[in-house]
Amino acid sequence: MLTSLRGRLFLGLTVIIVLTGAIGGTFAYLWAYSEAIEMQDSSLVQIGSFALTASIRQSGPVNGVDADSEVAIVELGAAPHGSAEERQLWRLTDGLHNDRYQGQPVRILLRTRPDGSRFAVTQRTEIRTEIAGDMAVRTLLPIAALVPCLLLVTAWVIERSFRPMLRLADDLDTRKPDDVGLLAATGAPRELRPFLGSINGLLERVRAMMEQQRHFIADAAHELRTPITALSLQAENLESPDMPPAMHDRLEALRSGMRRTRNLLEQLLALARQDTAPPAAGEAVQLDIIAKGVVADLLPEAASREIDLGFTMVEPVAVNGDPLALMTVVRNLAENAVKFTPDGGSVDLGVYREDGMAVIRIEDTGPGIAPEDIDRICEPFFRGRQPSGDGAGLGLSIVKRIVDRGSGSIRFENMTGAGRSGLRVTVKLAVVGYEAARATS
Repeated sequence: MLTSLRGRLFLGLTVIIVLTGAIGGTFAYLWAYSEAIEMQDSSLVQIGSFALTASIRQSGPVNGVDADSEVAIVELGAAPHGSAEERQLWRLTDGLHNDRYQGQPVRILLRTRPDGSRFAVTQRTEIRTEIAGDMAVRTLLPIAALVPCLLLVTAWVIERSFRPMLRLADDLDTRKPDDVGLLAATGAPRELRPFLGSINGLLERVRAMMEQQRHFIADAAHELRTPITALSLQAENLESPDMPPAMHDRLEALRSGMRRTRNLLEQLLALARQDTAPPAAGEAVQLDIIAKGVVADLLPEAASREIDLGFTMVEPVAVNGDPLALMTVVRNLAENAVKFTPDGGSVDLGVYREDGMAVIRIEDTGPGIAPEDIDRICEPFFRGRQPSGDGAGLGLSIVKRIVDRGSGSIRFENMTGAGRSGLRVTVKLAVVGYEAARATS
């Protein structure tokens, strides 16, 4: 059973065209055959009219007529004579008849002259049928040649008719996961407009639901910041020099939990801002200076764990964007690299231009990401199959949102080689002139 609408339509039209062609061809063949027979009878009548007044009366083939037609005149005389077949012909009335002559079926025209003599104009029936069939087939050939052409035209028309639907499907397939913009109905066929209206209605409902969810997350995170801050201050006030070790450990556990909660709230607020804030026009931001500032902030932590944190390449390069958002991108990626790199490892950053793009590349010597997790690593709250640390799984999701809003790209690669492992993260953003960035600083 065909599941393709185009296949069903083409099959149905093919059956209709073939049946119509077969029926039309049959009628054309029968009509052409009948016309050919009538034409041959007309030829016999004309030859008979000529022989009626001819001065020469002689049996034999008719001169001036195609020899393949095998048209002949048989003189029967004024009274029956000759062979039994000739006497049989004499007994027929004037006009056209089907009979036998010389042992073969023939078409015969009998005529009587004014002097009473008679003659017959004969043509073998087999020859007449062959000639009529050839003429009918020639009439049928254009119809037979037209059917394949119609099938090709039908396939082309169907393909053209379904292109708007395929374009809509491509539009939906190439969209980003959070793109719920309406589908354009301009220029769409009338039959697709109800379908487009239903899809756009669904997209509107999905967008409203997503907006409601985002505002809820932002409001909840904002409302929770104040009590969490107050609890943190209270926890700080609880510490005293004469506190027992067991109490101190419990207090430290409380502080750690509050820090994680505060970090989660900050990440949720950052994610909500990226989801709800309208795209900004942006300004020229020096990406190399931002990267240097982030590395300077992380150096103490890296040094405490003997991690070699630094640049393999740094070039003056500027991009359009929000400075705070771009700093968030570099910081989240660099913090992740430092956090997952074992003590004594290394984290290398590179900031440079490549093919008209600004590139941020961060490589570490950590365990990398499980291959089955790479495609999902930027999903909110996804921490992989082997999570470590106290993160909430939002840092890379925020990075992805910022990069996507800047029409950039981000790629995660596990580095493998002789005696090494680690993760390489490559971010590409559209570059602007460094001189313009310097002029605005």
